Amino acid sequence: MRQPKTTGTYVRRGLVIAYLFLLVAWPVSLVVKHTFDGGLDNLQTALSDPDVVFALQLTVYVAVWAVVINTIFGVGVSLLLVRYDFPGRGILSALIDLPLSVSPIVVGLALLLTYGSTNGLLGPSLRDAGIQVAFAPLGIILATAFVSLPLVIRELVPVLHEIGTDQEQAARSLGAGPWQTFRRITLPSVKWALVYGVVLSLARSLGEFGAVKIMSGNIAGQTQTATLSVEEKYQDFQQGTAYATSFLLALIAVAALVVVSVLRPKENPDGD
Repeated sequence: MRQPKTTGTYVRRGLVIAYLFLLVAWPVSLVVKHTFDGGLDNLQTALSDPDVVFALQLTVYVAVWAVVINTIFGVGVSLLLVRYDFPGRGILSALIDLPLSVSPIVVGLALLLTYGSTNGLLGPSLRDAGIQVAFAPLGIILATAFVSLPLVIRELVPVLHEIGTDQEQAARSLGAGPWQTFRRITLPSVKWALVYGVVLSLARSLGEFGAVKIMSGNIAGQTQTATLSVEEKYQDFQQGTAYATSFLLALIAVAALVVVSVLRPKENPDGD
């Protein structure tokens, strides 16, 4: 049963809309406005710059790999947290949220201290084995995967709690194996939570800056991602190119969210 609308309801709605407009919609709209101030000139300039094109390609490459890693890891950890009881489960759950509470700069520094080729804890050994982590695409992928780690898990865990284990136990009692049970019972039940977590992870990966800046070395045409390119172009007084690159990043993220929102089945408010 819906609550009757009162003056307070409209006031709260107005405050929420004003807050979102001032904090999100207006600033983003200004980026779009400045991108198209001269028509398509800014976009054409950005897309004709080899360093910007490389940065966009590297960003997509890194984001895809980070999402793949976090999807596989996220599904496994979500099932572990919800379906199993083991010592240290609370600590594991807290550690998963660590990337949300620690500054990305700190994340990048920690990864550099671990995987740095000269002074890192594991870096020299990996370098001797022919594996370059810091100041290479692999290091950028690790930094990006770290900061977007919790997003898939935090979408899946509540849904797994909600669906319970009755259907999974019934499938196992009928002779289904673990993989068959997961593929036919668990995955269809959580697919939209998984898809939304993947999209959020993608959007977060596309926009990562702090951890990537430290781990990448920010070398144009080699390890510079799109967010780092935006900073460089803006500081070099190439604001049009910076606006256009920012617009392209935002466009990809927003498009992914819109597609998921459109395709996701609508819930019936009456519960039928």
